[in-house]
Amino acid sequence: MRYLVTGAAGFLGYHLSARLLRDGHQVVGMDNFHSGTEANIQALAAHAGFRFVQHDVTVPYDQAVDVVCNLACPASPPHYQKDPIYTAKIAFLGTLHALENAERHQAKLLQASTSEIYGDPLVHPQPEGYLGNVNSVGPRACYDEGKRLAETICADFQRLGRVDARLVRIFNTYGPNMRLDDGRVVTNFLLQALRGEALTVYGDGSQTRSFCYVDDLIEGFLRVLAAPTNLGPVNLGNPTEFTMLELAQAVQAEVGMVTPIQYRPLPVDDPKQRCPDIAKARAHLQWQPTVELAEGLRRTTAYLRPLSQR
Repeated sequence: MRYLVTGAAGFLGYHLSARLLRDGHQVVGMDNFHSGTEANIQALAAHAGFRFVQHDVTVPYDQAVDVVCNLACPASPPHYQKDPIYTAKIAFLGTLHALENAERHQAKLLQASTSEIYGDPLVHPQPEGYLGNVNSVGPRACYDEGKRLAETICADFQRLGRVDARLVRIFNTYGPNMRLDDGRVVTNFLLQALRGEALTVYGDGSQTRSFCYVDDLIEGFLRVLAAPTNLGPVNLGNPTEFTMLELAQAVQAEVGMVTPIQYRPLPVDDPKQRCPDIAKARAHLQWQPTVELAEGLRRTTAYLRPLSQR
């Protein structure tokens, strides 16, 4: 099969491309390095089945492929809030152009959506049928509402019979090849601990997240694509919750260093709870995460340790 992976220089784009190449497929990777890294593309380019196209997905493109995997979009708050208008354009125009390319070549599409579409949820854990609690004018709305609109146009293309567009709602995912300045909590904690710095906790540390190791998530992507029918939105994430303080303790245990906690005010619209209901993925895809947090932190630490002093 021939795959197009937009956002191939990013964290998830790199891992999806690498998995597809290992499985014997051809991959066209597309990115403009807005938030991805050239190092990820250089690693992929060592494989004969990989071809890179430097391109901004807000501009139309034409790539003849069997499957389009639309992963292009900055995903961490510091990155997507840095240029919120451009983030919104990537979410809408990038998805529209992916759908039009898929339609043109009768390709299947995988759309990387997000748990952020649930906002600061009033239902816990969050099932796919929950419609969310999103602040449409808040500082996170460029991403939250952008991804909601991306889901809307995917659903419309699907309803009109124009593209088999499959939606995956990604919950907190971590692992090797994340940017050091990613700004998300696992990367922050590990780098701070490795450098002997205080761990930055926002609020009182009681807010919860669930952490899915990247290999488990990529397996979920492939099972969604392989499903005989379009299941609609599918949550992919780890249903085991941890408070920020529990994560801090797990990171300190992995690194072998107890560093102090530095508390800072909770950012605007930061969710108090975030945890997926994965009953749908379990029932229809026989998918659930297999990598425990301690093992995932061990693998991620091994990647970050030699980079931590840069």
